Amino acid sequence: MAEKMRAVVKASPREGAELQQVPIPSIGPDEALVKVAASTVCGTDVHIYQWNEWAQGRIGPRIPQTMGHEFAGTVVEVGKACRRVKTGDFVSAETHIPCMTCVPCLTGQMHICSNLKILGVDCNGSFAEYIAVPELVLWKNDPAIPPEFAAAQEPLGNAVYATLVEPVTARTVLIYGDGPAGLFAVGVARVSGAARVWLVGLSPMRLEIGRQMGADAVFDASKDKVEEFILDQTKGGGVDVVLDMVGRQSVLDQGLRLVRKGGRYSAFGLPDGRLSIDLTNGVIFKGVRLLGINGRLMFETWVQMSNLLASGRLDIRPVITHRLPLEEFAHGFDLLTHEPIQAGKVALML
Repeated sequence: MAEKMRAVVKASPREGAELQQVPIPSIGPDEALVKVAASTVCGTDVHIYQWNEWAQGRIGPRIPQTMGHEFAGTVVEVGKACRRVKTGDFVSAETHIPCMTCVPCLTGQMHICSNLKILGVDCNGSFAEYIAVPELVLWKNDPAIPPEFAAAQEPLGNAVYATLVEPVTARTVLIYGDGPAGLFAVGVARVSGAARVWLVGLSPMRLEIGRQMGADAVFDASKDKVEEFILDQTKGGGVDVVLDMVGRQSVLDQGLRLVRKGGRYSAFGLPDGRLSIDLTNGVIFKGVRLLGINGRLMFETWVQMSNLLASGRLDIRPVITHRLPLEEFAHGFDLLTHEPIQAGKVALML
């Protein structure tokens, strides 16, 4: 094996990244070395690429650092303590790396570990030919799954958790956000038996993907009368389930108005700052269940995803719109950041 590999590196404290030759990572006794086949671009990667305030504070002290965290590939080496995976396994990874000693970890809540580390954020990531990963978070895939689909299971898991944290069968579901997580959520709600699924977003291109994923109707938040339509369709009562994949004050306000009494509000989208909430009228008096969604349940969500993909009923092909070689990573980021948005999910192929 060569000593060096190609990697997309956040090399300096400014916007952008560089394709560099870096050492192939060595592995510890409880780690595996994975040859990456595909790595998809996440909103977190965009924040790091653009070097926003969050990225500066979170990874600034550690640059240079290899970016990326959503990936799939083949195990080429395992540490001496590894027992579950072996060379040749086709794997993806749960990107939340738990400590396994804190109270959340010890009570079955590894996804919200008190000492959580995240691949590609708190350590080197997957926009590279190889990545070293703790065996604990590796997930063995069906080899028949295309690598870009297997890589996208991490964000798909966000959608599965947000959507299915409670059943949606025979429920009306209103989804805010036409990013990949929202688009995946449309498909998950549809194949899980939702009565009606509505999607609100801002990108005409992505809203069309939402239709392909199974939305009964889509709305442009900048011009369509969402509230009027939903109240008409629900006879004034509101929807059973709101999935907030955005995290914006206007969405929170409208979503709490449109969720029915006794309904459920899944909050996944991350706001840029603090939001205010009418707790009395929006939550307490309505008996709304306001649920925070962070990552994926380890590993219940992965089992659900595996079953949904294996069934053939959940088709995520419309969401993954671009497959680019690693060298064209900058073009991939341009597609995701320049208006009008021209991509759903971008996969970097190796």
